[in-house]
Formats: sequence, C-alpha cells, structure tokens
Amino acid sequence: MFVQDVTPLGSLGLSALVAVLPLATVLVLLGVVRMKAHHAALIGLLVALVVGIAAYGMPVVQAVSGALQGAAFGLWPIMWIVVNALWIYRLTVRTGHFDVLRRSFGRISDDPRIQALIIAFCFGALMEALAGFGAPVAISAVMLVAVGFHPVKAAVVALVANTAPVAFGAMGTPVVTLAQVTGLPLQDVSSIVGRQTPLLALVVPLLLVIIVDGKRGLKDTWLPALVCGVAFGLVQFLASNFVSPQLADIGAALAGAAALVALPQTRRPVPEAVRISMGGGGTATEEAPPEDSRDDVVKAYLPYALIIVIFSLAVLPPIKKLLDKATWKFHWPGLNVIGPNGKPVSGNTFSLPFLNTGGTLVLLAGVITAAILAVSASGTVQEWLATVKELRFAILTVTGVLALAYVMNLSGQTTTIGTFIAAAGAGLAFLSPVLGWFGVAVSGSDTSANALFGALQVTAANKTGLAADLLAAANSSGGVLGKMVSPQNLTIACVAANLPGEEGKLLRKVLPWSLGLLLVMCLIVLGQSTPVLSWMLP
Repeated sequence: MFVQDVTPLGSLGLSALVAVLPLATVLVLLGVVRMKAHHAALIGLLVALVVGIAAYGMPVVQAVSGALQGAAFGLWPIMWIVVNALWIYRLTVRTGHFDVLRRSFGRISDDPRIQALIIAFCFGALMEALAGFGAPVAISAVMLVAVGFHPVKAAVVALVANTAPVAFGAMGTPVVTLAQVTGLPLQDVSSIVGRQTPLLALVVPLLLVIIVDGKRGLKDTWLPALVCGVAFGLVQFLASNFVSPQLADIGAALAGAAALVALPQTRRPVPEAVRISMGGGGTATEEAPPEDSRDDVVKAYLPYALIIVIFSLAVLPPIKKLLDKATWKFHWPGLNVIGPNGKPVSGNTFSLPFLNTGGTLVLLAGVITAAILAVSASGTVQEWLATVKELRFAILTVTGVLALAYVMNLSGQTTTIGTFIAAAGAGLAFLSPVLGWFGVAVSGSDTSANALFGALQVTAANKTGLAADLLAAANSSGGVLGKMVSPQNLTIACVAANLPGEEGKLLRKVLPWSLGLLLVMCLIVLGQSTPVLSWMLP
C-alpha cells in the first residue's frame, strides 16, 4: 500500500516546486530546446518517475505500473479516436471525395478567414461536442490544409479554435464529471460554466481571423467573426442553463455555422491582396473549380454526417446502456494507492470501454464510409495500417505524456501543486482557473482536470468563504485554455497538418494566446466573486 503525502519534503512550497519539474521539463524541452516531442515526453516521464520514487516515496513497482496504465489510456481511448478519424480522412482522399468537400467549403466562401471560422470554430466545435479528445484538432487541421492553408497556420488555428466548446465537449462529459467529483448539482455547475465559456466564444473567432490574416483580417471580417461568436455563445449559454449541458455544444456549433452562412458578407469574393498575401491559402487560388455532381457532394459530406448520426444515437439511454455492457472494468495490477483522505484513489481501477468509446464509433462510421465509397476491403485495411504507421511517433508521444500524467497523479505530485495553488486564500478566485489550466496542460483533458482538482476547488472555497460552485466551474472554464498547450494535443495537430517534430514551434505560437485568454478568464472569475460581476451568476 502507498499512501499519498501532499508535503513529502515538509514544506508545501518546496514540495510543489519539485512536483512541477516533470511538466516543466517537457515544456522547456519542447519550447526552448526544440527537442522532438516523443523524446521530450519520455524524458519528462523519467523525471516524473524519479520525483515520484525519490521525493514522494512511491514504490518502484507501483510507479512503473502507474506509468503503464497512463500509456494504456493514451492508446485507448485517445489514440484510438485519432487513428480512426485520420483513417476516414485517408479513405476520402483515396477516392477523391475530400477534394469535393474542399471545393464545397470554397463555394460557401473563398475567403480563408471565413473558412477558418467555418471549419475550425464551427465544425471543430461539432466534433468536440460529439467526440472530444483529439478528434476536433485532428480533423480541423487536416481540412484546413486541404483548403490551402499553410500547415503551421492550419495547426495553430485548429488548436486555438478548440477552446470555447471544450467544457461541454464529448456530450458534456467534463461538466458531468465535475458534478460527480464535487457532489454539486449538475445544473448548478453547468449554469455557471455556461456563463463563463460563452465569453470566450465572443473572442476566439476574432482571434482566429487575426491569426489567419493579421490586422487586415480583423478589419475585413470582424462582423462575420463577431456574428458567429455571438450566435455560438448565446446558444451555449441558453442550452447549458435551460436545456441540457449534453446538447450545449451541438446547438452552439450549428447556430454559429448557420449565422455565418446566413450573413451576406460571408459570400463576398476574397480581395486579391488577401489572395496574394495568403500564399495560395484558401480555395480562391483555383481558377475554375470543376463542377461536382450532387451525388459526389453528398458522399463527400457522408463520413461526417455518419459521425454525427452515430454519436447522437450512441448517447440515447437504451443504446448507451447496451454499449456500456461491453466495458471491462478491473483493478490495475500492481497498484494500491491511498489518497491523503485515507480512501483508495480511482486510479487503482481501469475501465476499458470496447464499444461506447469515440474511437469505436468513428471506426463504425469509417467502415460504412468505405462501403459506400466503394473502397475494397484490402484497400480499407491498407489505409488503416498506413495511418498507424504515419502516427507511430505521435502514438509514442501521447502514451509518454499520459504515462507522465498518471505518475504525477498517482504519486501525489499533482495534488501537491493543486493544494499549493488552493492555499492562495483571498486570491483563490483569481487563481482557480489556473489550476484547471494546469490540469489540462498535463493531461490534455478537461474531464481529467475536473476529476483531479474539482473536489480540491470546493474544499478550498469552503475554507476561504468563496462560492464552491463558482470555483468548481472556474476549474473547467480555465481548463479549456490549457488544451492548446497540452503536449498530446500539440502532437495531434502536428500529425494532422503533416508537421513531424514541430511541436515546439507550435507551442511557441499558441502559448501567448493560451496565457492571454487565461488571464481574461481569471479576471472574469475574480469579478464574479465580487459585486462587480456577481450579477452574472444564477
């Protein structure tokens, strides 16, 4: 048995300083040393093991076992989703239907700045709503490259866009998890998150057009960006507060897309100056795109329509119950970890959902797609194996990062950092989103960050006299901004945009946006904890 100690070095500050070393190692190796991501992840894992064993006294067998469990989670469900999502893309490329899809988006607008809003913000949010994990970044980045974006710009746009929908992603899983671990009513948590993240939705589309085309992008397309953000944020607020957190992102994504399509300015031809400066970005460079038949257009959209239908059916209670039966839940060998509260931690057990997981549902959509697009069985398998080969270093990176995260969680390193931040007293309202940000930066998942720190936020709130539901919600809302700097998401973006080993470059580009938006969220939560913005709360 291993009992976690929050202050293994006697001092909470000193313990937190040592506990942060593994993540700091990965970020420095990526952003400063510019090391390949899979090497940085493995070195970070080694640091986490050394800290866990030497400083926290975790038995070697349990530390290694925890790392193996993290690696297993990295493979299933995370890389299982990414592999199958990119496999579907390869199938559509093989048959020529991705070119049809690209031309279809171009006919909505040939302006790359509008395309960034449609593909990365709206369509990406829909993928976040249905699948979550790495699927939105992977699919959005691939589609942006296909319509002519430079790979680096496509990856940055996809990462920054994947913020506003994250708290209600994967059919509301992060907020549902938050309610479960804190014991707070789901509707209370959902309502407050739904009064924080919609404010991000107002800002992110404006940032996207700036990323794509600088000040000129903002000057020319601020209205479509603002209309899209307002429609998205308004529906996310209404659904999360008055309908269902599970449906918040689906409604918001569709509303944002509909608002864009309905706006006449969306269909204005792209100015020649933009076309030249984008270096061929966007479909505007095509002189005379071929006319595609209605049948081909339908087939081009089919894979994504299938994903929407299959994921929507899978969350219906009778079907979900049936799929959940094919889940193997077991005690992970070699682990016997007791938390500081004297209770066994949830990480002692491992859940392996074979059917009710995003990767399997995407796989089903891919099999149906292959049949309808008339790809032979051998061709279908060939493309899947080619996808795995293409992702081999990404798989190594993600398993390494998740192994690191699990060692940090199981040894108590993450709890030490959380307790240190939570000890901020009156300043906790400002810092509570930082705790969520850190959790997502480590794990790549808002759900995981809520599971890690949700209860801690409530405990700290009760000690300082702050509203427990506000700080719990802030954990999730701040967490969404850590998604773009998470090493596993950076790797997924690099793979999707065909930028092998460029994770450090992406980190340097997205880190300022992540920290800037985090500061905004910290100020919002601070304001909501005082009479200045308390009127915003339910």
